[in-house]
Amino acid sequence: MPFENDGVITWELLVERMNSDLANVLGNLVNRTISMTNKYFDGVVKRTGVEEEIDADLKAVALDTVRKVDGKMDELRVADALTEIFTLFKRCNKYIDETMPWALAKDEEKKPRLAEVLYNLTESITIGASLLYSFMPETAEKILAQLNTVKRPLDDMVSFGLYPSGNKVTETPEILFARLKLEDVIAQVEARHAAVGTGEKEEEKAEEKAEPKYPQVEKKPEVSIDDFAKMQLQIGEIIASEPAKKSKKLLVNQVRIGGEVRQIVSGLAKWYKPEELVGKKVVCITNLKPAVLAGYESQGMILAAEDDEENLSVISLDRDVVSGSEVR
Repeated sequence: MPFENDGVITWELLVERMNSDLANVLGNLVNRTISMTNKYFDGVVKRTGVEEEIDADLKAVALDTVRKVDGKMDELRVADALTEIFTLFKRCNKYIDETMPWALAKDEEKKPRLAEVLYNLTESITIGASLLYSFMPETAEKILAQLNTVKRPLDDMVSFGLYPSGNKVTETPEILFARLKLEDVIAQVEARHAAVGTGEKEEEKAEEKAEPKYPQVEKKPEVSIDDFAKMQLQIGEIIASEPAKKSKKLLVNQVRIGGEVRQIVSGLAKWYKPEELVGKKVVCITNLKPAVLAGYESQGMILAAEDDEENLSVISLDRDVVSGSEVR
């Protein structure tokens, strides 16, 4: 599902969307841009000044993304900041479809225009990768290295066109995000069923005792205890839950937090039926600004954890405490 700029989103929904967008939006964009630069200009990115009206919109989106991300991070709206960055990457992919570099390459007289298009893409990706660095430093570094540039400071992202004309991108673009092949998945499923069917119980037991496959989590920048203290974490008891009418992924939950009941919308429908959530005591962020999701006001966030296999669990308690209790 594509990344959509629909206001504040839950971390659960964010992770679900990221799983596809990392490969389909970002990975594909970087690979296409570098590959076309190598194919048409031997890897040299050159600014020619042959502009068209469509360029102005891409530049405006890139610079506006810097402003929006900065503003959302000031409000500690991390998920929304990431959404804005991926909105820029989506706009770059649309720009490729609009300008059709492959068509420009067929006409020698349009090569200067083609060079300008690829320059605009490279500059926009540089801005996006620099903004992404705070969230995914390893990925951002890989992108910037392939573009033969470095992370751009926030203060320098107030104008478009700082990527050095004449720079040469890498000759061998790296696949940033590997995708599972359908045939590989089917083969694994068939092998597992065959093992069960032939009574290979000992192999299953050995697998259970094997070292667990820990998720690959990109490290985020360190924060001070003062930054952490800004987040209000409290225990909430889910007293009612129902599917959102306009979304297959959202559940609308009524959560008792101390002496009040709040409505919290969460992207949990893939993993939980409404009745499975009722009665659970969960950890909630209670000082987020209210947001509207699929027509419902959400007054907080229910925290959950997800591994690389898309197994998700809300964070609940191993001992009973009164709803409204503060997590610290």
